[in-house]
Amino acid sequence: MTDVILPGGMNGRQIADAALAIRSGLKVLYSSGYSENAIVPDGRLEADVNFLGKPYRQSELAAVVRKALDS
Repeated sequence: MTDVILPGGMNGRQIADAALAIRSGLKVLYSSGYSENAIVPDGRLEADVNFLGKPYRQSELAAVVRKALDS
């Protein structure tokens, strides 16, 4: 799980790509306090991207983690 927008040199997508290079098939969950429209230029995430907007409830986190693991 990584935030989309991070301070420093890498963003969440770059961290996920680096982790996937080490362990292919890794499930990635992105989270952000920004709306999906602010993160993605056309307002749509790729079909295979697991995203959870902040703030979220524990039950929402559990549901998204289950969905990510099942995909």
